[in-house]
Amino acid sequence: MGAVIEKGTLIGKRIKKLDAPEKAGGKTRYVHDLEVPGQLHAKILRSARVHALIKRIDTSKAKALPGVHAVITAADVPYQRPIGVGKDHLPLKTDRVRSLRDEIAAVAADTVEIAEAALALIEVEYEDLPVLSDPRDSLKPGAPLVHPEPHGGDGRDSLKPGAPVAYAGKPDNIAMSFAYEQGNVAAGETESDVVIEDTFKLHYVTHCCMGVSGVIAEFDAGGNLLLYSNTQVPFLHKREFAEILSMDPARIRIIQPPIGGGFGSKLDIYPFEPICVFLAKATRRPVKLVFTREEEFMASPTRQPVILTLRSGARRDGTLTFRTVETLHDNGAYTSWGATTPFVMMQTISSLYRVPHVKYHTTAVYTNNPYAGSFRGYGNLQSTFAVEQHMDKLADAIGMDPLEFRLKNAQDPGEVTPQGMHFTTCGLKDCLRTAAKFSDYQAKRRANAANWNAPGRYKRGVGMASMLHVGGGAKIYPSDGCGTILKIDDFGTVTLITGASEIGQGSETVLAQLVCEELGLPMTAVRVVNSDTDITPWDVGVHASRTTFIAGNSAIGAAKKARTKILAAAAAKFDTAPESLELRGGFIVRAGTGESLVDLSKFVRSLHFSDKAELVMTSFYYEPPSKHQDKEFKGDVSAAYAWATQVVEVEVDMETGIVHLLKVTGAHDVGRVLNRLGIEGQIEGGIVMGQGYALTEEMIVEGGVVKNPAFRDYKLVTAPEIPEMDVHFIETMDGEGPQGAKGVGEAPAICVAAATANAIHNATGVRIYELPFTPEKVYRALNGMLEKFTWKATA
Repeated sequence: MGAVIEKGTLIGKRIKKLDAPEKAGGKTRYVHDLEVPGQLHAKILRSARVHALIKRIDTSKAKALPGVHAVITAADVPYQRPIGVGKDHLPLKTDRVRSLRDEIAAVAADTVEIAEAALALIEVEYEDLPVLSDPRDSLKPGAPLVHPEPHGGDGRDSLKPGAPVAYAGKPDNIAMSFAYEQGNVAAGETESDVVIEDTFKLHYVTHCCMGVSGVIAEFDAGGNLLLYSNTQVPFLHKREFAEILSMDPARIRIIQPPIGGGFGSKLDIYPFEPICVFLAKATRRPVKLVFTREEEFMASPTRQPVILTLRSGARRDGTLTFRTVETLHDNGAYTSWGATTPFVMMQTISSLYRVPHVKYHTTAVYTNNPYAGSFRGYGNLQSTFAVEQHMDKLADAIGMDPLEFRLKNAQDPGEVTPQGMHFTTCGLKDCLRTAAKFSDYQAKRRANAANWNAPGRYKRGVGMASMLHVGGGAKIYPSDGCGTILKIDDFGTVTLITGASEIGQGSETVLAQLVCEELGLPMTAVRVVNSDTDITPWDVGVHASRTTFIAGNSAIGAAKKARTKILAAAAAKFDTAPESLELRGGFIVRAGTGESLVDLSKFVRSLHFSDKAELVMTSFYYEPPSKHQDKEFKGDVSAAYAWATQVVEVEVDMETGIVHLLKVTGAHDVGRVLNRLGIEGQIEGGIVMGQGYALTEEMIVEGGVVKNPAFRDYKLVTAPEIPEMDVHFIETMDGEGPQGAKGVGEAPAICVAAATANAIHNATGVRIYELPFTPEKVYRALNGMLEKFTWKATA
């Protein structure tokens, strides 16, 4: 009789990231560290004006500089195509610049220093145009146009002869608009005993990835393109580069070096990437282009600034009646993913708590400011900031405890919202009760409010906010699926080849964990391959908190097929039924007793080297059951939905306006905890990101100019300011999720600012509607000097 192997599990354990030793030991090679034989170094000349016509460009001196191999402008690349979500953005600008980010020319040289010297020799003559820096001004009659018609001096009709003009200009400065409605808002307002209206102003922040943007482009002898890229969406990138270059996508290969942070900043295609390709094509050499930190601030996407007017109502019994929302998005000079965040914002407005009547409208307008992209939470921080402050205000207006008010309106499992979202599992009420219990929210809130008029410099406050977010991907492309290839070699080692990208979130660790759970193997038995589009199967990319859910189900599917194959072959060998066998601890064992029958690696070798040789190699593709929303934005867009409640405790210095974040008590509906260490890291990191959004971070843009493009003046939260965290996990065991799990990547950042706003009010009796809560802003508010911001769209 063989040894008895006990049944164990990896689910819920604290498992270190697979890439942690290499990163902690300084051995990880990011794109900055890569050196391709024969590579040149590229730099980009950006606009010296916020908005202007380009009258003349002279590159002759730069071209004459020794060590320079190419200098290109739009005139040298007649085949370039508009890029980005709105297809309104040429990589190299023709006869107009619309922001200080705009790319005028680019250089490839032997060294970075030579490339920078060449940029200084390029002469550009401009004719200034009026600058739009306030999105409200973009909608005024007679406002200057950021994107006039092509034949109105835009230069877009100077594309390659015979090619269609892909972009027709925007004669009204409106980049995108969204409208959603459920129920009857007029009836809802009539039913209301209390109606509240406020305008909220949300600001610029940027991603601050430790790894700045970079790319290496190289063509081989056959004209095939290889890109070393930090993109979060490699397969979508292949398609976009194919369109830009009029190439067969099969001739484009993308390798992702280890990525030093993404947070949504690398979802779109940006001008520096095709520019690097243009230079590689011009020089017939590999070209590397890496941003400086200042360029990362100046030229990477931001979180979208929003002006949001919210009108809400409730009955005296605590029932929510209606919400109307009008938002104005500062789109910046070009359209990246920031303009599409209303897709997520309207979900919070329509379905965070039970609201029968909702009307929502967004206008995203062009300005000459930096353009906004995707950022962790994808508009949800902005909408939650407004909705959750109104939940407190409505509760106060009807004399109801805010926790009880939220519980009365919170959904239950099995509900379907008017927007068509199916809450198969819903832990919102458990999140509310758990966060309130462990923070002693209700007692502290009452005590703090009673202390408003008491003497004392320091006041304590406690605030609550909840959030709703997709937790099972989001069906915004034709497919939201992911593919997996799994191979077990002759030594029992599993190679997991997944389309899912690792951008620092720990996906490769949790995928390996799920495979090991299915195959009864230790974590050391799995290697993950996830960085090369020539090898990995298709995946839509890292976004929408989807990777654990979608790629996890795909990995489990491939592992189950491998297990079935192994146990079927073992059953034949040991003359038993497959269901009587299991995989445990690297062995095939009898399910009832745990008696080991054969070492797994030995058995795999026996299959390989038998007369009828077999390899244990499987593949699986998982497509979630989510649906595309219809033209009215209704539909079950995600396979699962995540919930959370956070209670924030603050101390406010009444003399200086300084707000200290003391403690965050969180309760997150995560479906099921897979890797406890990993999920704790996600929650803690998200809370700190939310803290920065609430209190310290602001990219200051004045007249289209970024005034603080460096960490010296951009106030990230540092270790001494990080609060105590008490995080609890609500396990609702989602039936569709891998081992019951939901996605959680974006959730922890979403409610912090809203809860902080409510906490400041609880401490001081003063409510602030603009972020961030800097000492200056809080001081002015405490002393009645902060003018309340107002905006409402005209009919």
